[in-house]
Amino acid sequence: MKSIVVLVSGYGSNLQAIINVSNLKTSKFKVAAVLSDKASCYALERAKKANITDIFINPEYLNSKKSFDKELIYQVDKFKPALIVLAGYMRILSGFFVRHYFGRIINIHPSLLPKYPGLNTFQRVINSGEKEHGTTIHFVTEKIDSGPIIFQEKVPVFKDDTIQILSERVKTQENKIYPIVITWFIEGRLKMQFGKAFMDGKQLYINNSHLKLIKNVRY
Repeated sequence: MKSIVVLVSGYGSNLQAIINVSNLKTSKFKVAAVLSDKASCYALERAKKANITDIFINPEYLNSKKSFDKELIYQVDKFKPALIVLAGYMRILSGFFVRHYFGRIINIHPSLLPKYPGLNTFQRVINSGEKEHGTTIHFVTEKIDSGPIIFQEKVPVFKDDTIQILSERVKTQENKIYPIVITWFIEGRLKMQFGKAFMDGKQLYINNSHLKLIKNVRY
């Protein structure tokens, strides 16, 4: 059983999906700790309810991004995680942090990258009149929202969609696929090499046919 550490800043629906899978008898990983830069985020309450160590690191007590991330590394390293999972973590990680865990950090972003990096993706998609939206899981590199793509899931966009409706549609898919991708990494099937994502020894490209297997995963 390998450990993961999850970094959060918000409500934590993806965290809850990860915790739910980690509690199954067939799970290959456990959530060792949940860390946040927001004391009031509900994700920390989810960790408490699941008897998972929750840690708040106060940015106000640290005078730079690097000093914050040094403290973050100190806390994360206590749990010797195989993987660091960003689940709604809104603070930009320093290059210092990314290099320390290079190849062992993944993120989920609510858009079909490389389209719509950054914030407010749902409003931007609606304003642009897009017919589809979705979510992307990728390895984290020093360039924001630009690491090697592991998996994408698309959802339709309808004319009467609001931000809330569209975000819930995307979130439903995120909750399904994020624990699966974590499991792939923990099993040693998923790796980042040469700045690329590889699955079962094959380089991943968007819409790889063998990734359709995700639809058939059962825990």
